[in-house]
Amino acid sequence: MSGHSKMRLNMRFHSMEIGPRLLVALLRLLQHLPMPALVAVGRGVGALLHRFGHRRRRIALRNLELCFPHQSPAERAAVVREHFALLGRSLVERGLLWYAPVERLRGLIQVEGDIHLAERSPRPVMWLVPHFLGLEVAGAAVQLFQTKIGVDIYQPQRSPYFDRVLKQGRLRFGRAEALPRGVNIRQLMKRIKDGQPFFNMPDQDFGEKDAAFVPFFGVPAATLLAPSRMARALDMVVQPVVVDMLPLGQGWRVRFLPPWTDWPTDDALADTARMNAFIEAQILRDPAQYLWVHKRFKTRPPGEPSLY
Repeated sequence: MSGHSKMRLNMRFHSMEIGPRLLVALLRLLQHLPMPALVAVGRGVGALLHRFGHRRRRIALRNLELCFPHQSPAERAAVVREHFALLGRSLVERGLLWYAPVERLRGLIQVEGDIHLAERSPRPVMWLVPHFLGLEVAGAAVQLFQTKIGVDIYQPQRSPYFDRVLKQGRLRFGRAEALPRGVNIRQLMKRIKDGQPFFNMPDQDFGEKDAAFVPFFGVPAATLLAPSRMARALDMVVQPVVVDMLPLGQGWRVRFLPPWTDWPTDDALADTARMNAFIEAQILRDPAQYLWVHKRFKTRPPGEPSLY
């Protein structure tokens, strides 16, 4: 490659990094706001995303149409508007999670339930964390309020700069480890066997590999069988963790629910159906807080047309 071509490539690369750098700078600045003001900014960002994010808005509306066919279009549209407001909050509030003083975060995170289970358990623990919009707060909570070093699998970002910032922000408290998606599974298994809790987020469509079509609100959804199989193979305790975003600048509630006493079984398919049913029940508490902008039903059984 000629020197001129290299220069053009470098200029293009740096121009691609301008957006992520500006976003991170804005998050750093906004985290100084009082929480009620930050909530208002986040909801405003969400309103803009709802207004101009046509593709994601259509995906969210379609997901709700599939999951809640009994609701009227107006009811589903109202849920989607609130969903985007909370989505905007979740994006803006990452600045708090990544940069705010520890004591401020401790005051904003309300922990319910047995967060110390992994510290006491003689068996490895799986924190099963569905994709609610406050999910990132659970990662902060397990670093701030208990001592076990957890491990999770993360999706590397396209921007090397943002990927680095994201990892630094998530791991800033020094009690977590993140392995990139696609890593040799033996690396993860070794850490679990060594006693590290596994922060597992299994409720997205990752395709047909190692998955089965299991009902999600009555619609067949490609769902990983790995949580059940891994828990059975490693004799893991499975503890669900759900995050609620609280109104009026109150912060977040992280609920560490009782561990499942009869899960896993020797039937991974039945276990996965039960897992989906649990997530459905949590969604029904406040549907707007679940991640509806993801194509949860993208993968279809052979011969079925796309739902999107």
